[in-house]
Amino acid sequence: MKFGPVPLEEAEDRILGHNVTGANGRRLLRKGKTLTAADVAALRELGRETVYVAELEAGDVDEDSAAGRIAGAIMGPGLRLAGPSTGRANLYTTGRGLLRVDVSRLLDLNECDGITLATLSHNTPVSANTVAATLKILPYALPERTVAKAVVVGSTAGPLLSVTPFTGRPVGLILSGAPAAQERVVRTFSSALENRLEALGATVNRTDYVPLEDGQGERVLAEMIGKHLAAGMGLIILAGETAIMDRHDLAPRAVERAGGEVTIYGAPVDPGNLLLLASCGPVPVVGVPGCARSPKRNIVDLVLPRLLAGDRLRRADVIAWGHGGLLEDVPERPAPRSRIS
Repeated sequence: MKFGPVPLEEAEDRILGHNVTGANGRRLLRKGKTLTAADVAALRELGRETVYVAELEAGDVDEDSAAGRIAGAIMGPGLRLAGPSTGRANLYTTGRGLLRVDVSRLLDLNECDGITLATLSHNTPVSANTVAATLKILPYALPERTVAKAVVVGSTAGPLLSVTPFTGRPVGLILSGAPAAQERVVRTFSSALENRLEALGATVNRTDYVPLEDGQGERVLAEMIGKHLAAGMGLIILAGETAIMDRHDLAPRAVERAGGEVTIYGAPVDPGNLLLLASCGPVPVVGVPGCARSPKRNIVDLVLPRLLAGDRLRRADVIAWGHGGLLEDVPERPAPRSRIS
């Protein structure tokens, strides 16, 4: 594509490079339009002798055609195309789920001259009609070879962008603490967790409270985990009056007693350091800290979407959350980090 100034007598049928303002201070001609004889006459009346224009050459692909082809190549399940218009195409989500972005190929695509693709972050929870990505072709046209390269980058090994729907699996909530604390524990944890799960397309199908009043608490909690497994819960959340304070505390011991396996205790996320992630066969078990009572973003907002999208989280996944894991503090904490100064 050629771009630059030409005399007015050569401007007709070429693409206007910039907006043109009339004598009244308002826009007279919009950039990107193909100039007509009347447009050229209007420019001459303004005293113009030259104008910046674009001219497509053999093998060029106009901006909208390029945007449409590339967007179609990068778009996977759970997304719909809006546009293209003026070289821009937006990708909207069609339902709730977890946005998947191949970050390595996103970098490769943005290395292509004249193409920009901005997305939400990998593994962002999305609802229907969320703009997940916007693709913009910068010039008025691209060489065919550039478009073809971008299409290959965007579609090789599957689409660059997709949405994994949330599974809607049944969730069991097991709360624990002193008998006298039951009402408070149930009230503060249940509503916060239920609201989060509902936003992710899941519901709490069963809630139980385990009183921890003697040395049998580990056994009783293990038995309750077994009951939730037998009832078909696809995700079990443990929460209590007191957070899990050690890898060998009551909750992880109860999980193992119920036949489960601890994946990791502790997360480099604050609020949310005292996380327990475990599993009983295919069923994830999450021991959440006290910050889960807060509506503010905390560790559960990283864990629950991944599990409800069907991911089996590994120790390395949790450790990787340290980058960006410093979140806004929550008032529900008994010892906010601001106390240390």
